Amino acid sequence: MSNLAYFMNSNRLPYARSFRDLLVYQKQRLLAREVFRVSKEFPPEEKYSLTDQLRRAARSIGAQIAESWAKRRYEKHFVAKLSDADAEQMETQHWLETAKDDGYLTPDDCRRLIGLCEEIGRMLGKMMETSESFCTESTLREDQPFYFSSTPQDPPVE
Repeated sequence: MSNLAYFMNSNRLPYARSFRDLLVYQKQRLLAREVFRVSKEFPPEEKYSLTDQLRRAARSIGAQIAESWAKRRYEKHFVAKLSDADAEQMETQHWLETAKDDGYLTPDDCRRLIGLCEEIGRMLGKMMETSESFCTESTLREDQPFYFSSTPQDPPVE
């Protein structure tokens, strides 16, 4: 069972060992796949404008979430990256509405995808409000990398 399915069937969140475990990241991936699917139907003349902008914004949400995870050691940096992810979901909403206004996206698809954006935005907002729970030293449980070898690499100086 995926973490997303686990969460949907329980009241507990599992411990996230990676940004991939975050429910908000999993929802963003769903959004990115759906945006890709619906934008395949856009006309060819939109390939390098609306289609590209919409896909880029939707995919960037996940990249910002991943970057925020890497910056948990510094709470302000963590929150700044989450804020960037939130800005990208807002941009995605703008492009979805533009696609609907131009007749490339059905009102139902637009509502559904904007609803997913808004849900992602609420989750990001909650993460920003509770950033200390993501950034405390006890949550940084990854093994520390090993930087030194056990044998010297340089010859001894005579």
